[in-house]
Amino acid sequence: MRKDVRILLVGEPKVGKTSLIMSLVGEEFPEEVPLRAEEITIPADVTPERVPTHIVDYSVKFFSLSPSHFFQANVICIVYAVNNKKSIEKVTGDVHIGFLCVYVGMHRVPLILVGNKSDLVEHSSMETILPIMNQYSEIETCVECSAKNLKNISELFYYAQKAVLHPTGPLYCPEEKEMMPACVKALTCIFKVSDMDNDGILNDTELNLFQRTCFNTPLAPQALEDVKNVVRRNMADGVQDNGLTLKGFLFLHTLFIQRGRHETTWTVLRRFGYDDDLELTQEYLFPPLKIPPDCTTELNHNAYLFLQSVFDKHDKDRDCALSPEELKDLFRVFPYMPWGPDVNNTVCTNEQGWITYQGYLSQWTLTTYLDVQRCLEYLGYLGYSIIAEQESQAAAITVTRNKRIDLQKKQTQRSVFRCSVFGAKGSGKSGFLQGFLGKLASCDPRSLMFTVSQLHEVLPDPDFLSEGDLSCDAVCLVYDISNPRSFEYCARVYKQYFLDSRTPCLVVGAKADLPEVRQQYSLSPLDFCRKHKLHAPQLFTCNTADAPSRDIYTKLTTMKLHEAAVAHTYTKSKHRILA
Repeated sequence: MRKDVRILLVGEPKVGKTSLIMSLVGEEFPEEVPLRAEEITIPADVTPERVPTHIVDYSVKFFSLSPSHFFQANVICIVYAVNNKKSIEKVTGDVHIGFLCVYVGMHRVPLILVGNKSDLVEHSSMETILPIMNQYSEIETCVECSAKNLKNISELFYYAQKAVLHPTGPLYCPEEKEMMPACVKALTCIFKVSDMDNDGILNDTELNLFQRTCFNTPLAPQALEDVKNVVRRNMADGVQDNGLTLKGFLFLHTLFIQRGRHETTWTVLRRFGYDDDLELTQEYLFPPLKIPPDCTTELNHNAYLFLQSVFDKHDKDRDCALSPEELKDLFRVFPYMPWGPDVNNTVCTNEQGWITYQGYLSQWTLTTYLDVQRCLEYLGYLGYSIIAEQESQAAAITVTRNKRIDLQKKQTQRSVFRCSVFGAKGSGKSGFLQGFLGKLASCDPRSLMFTVSQLHEVLPDPDFLSEGDLSCDAVCLVYDISNPRSFEYCARVYKQYFLDSRTPCLVVGAKADLPEVRQQYSLSPLDFCRKHKLHAPQLFTCNTADAPSRDIYTKLTTMKLHEAAVAHTYTKSKHRILA
């Protein structure tokens, strides 16, 4: 919503522009009318839309208009005298209207035709004006008024304000008598977000939640029935199972617009975050969220409940996994597909390769941890703040305290930890990561009783490690027990980056199904771990008929928890596993 509205009055001399302004302000026709009224500002508390309104009197001819006045105006009122045939002809002539429409069309400034001095005639000018209104879509409406007897004066400026705050152009095409495609798209997304059970129908409960969300009041049962009856009388498939279909929902808004109730549709659009261009605003998608240094971001309990409801809403076959079609339907309210095929390789999937409930939550947790702004954007598309009745998506995020404070106090409230996996090329890092997913895929998909451990594979060159690679909560050093030169890489990375750090490290001997060979390093892996007071190397293989053991992944998690002296909370806290 705009913070203010600027109305510019233009027209030929002696048509009554200044009189209109003076009558509005003084609530009576002035005995003496100046050549030009000074700019006035109407306070927000006395305007119907509660928006400050500036009114500018421009007492020159059309061709003398300065471009600066156009740039400043939000709406232009073209005033003519209904008792003056030449005045009407100048307004309706292609030269004058065409001149304005070319400009305002480029800058989306609405026009209003104002027929003043209606007290001097007994007839209406509407028949003459109507063709020009139909010719130029930039003209919002026409108002006949009288500055002398105050007829339609306040209505005139209300319509001018309304043309700015609730414009017709983005919503409706008068020539086609149908809504604009962008408006249909936005309202369709709003319908899908409001359809809590995803059955394609807004039932009475959903309609009342929608009504309360947008207009702060529920509909009375009879009023709700009256709305549906209006749709029934006009559309065969607008109401099904006593609920409103998408077609019925769109029909209602078309009806509102055709009856001049644009503010109803705009109220809905703006409540769901849309701007005048029917795009979601940056303020809606990216609400302020302060994240101090060395703090991380996690989803809170209410956010997980919301995401669970979104999953359940689209898991139509109730198999605790989202098929490609179900996933596509879930993201239909997004302007793009946020999860590509690569996501299926990084989270838990079922036998068909579909993302499971656990994998779905894991991906959300990962996004929140690594890119919280992206998470806020995604939650915005899903309507989190509306459905959860929160001020913004920021209410879904918990910002953890500084990691140094956790170390000082020897306790943590975090439930998400990041583990970087280092290893030479071909050492088995990818198999180790996939083994993590392979085991979890066979777990109870509704289990949420473990800590989130984000396993992050690092590129092999130890001299070009990024700050992100090194900024982790735990380190896993993977070597191939069948390759004599594999462990040297792990030792080098440890001594170069983690020897003097407090980051827990675990050495993993991968490909344990193959014969072990002596490593060409000054110390054996076991002796190296003893020297640096690390856990003994953990053997691992993913080349087995059974799913890999989860013990090694549990050890990674408990290492970090133990380092924060909270191992006793492991079985009590509602932590989550993240691949």
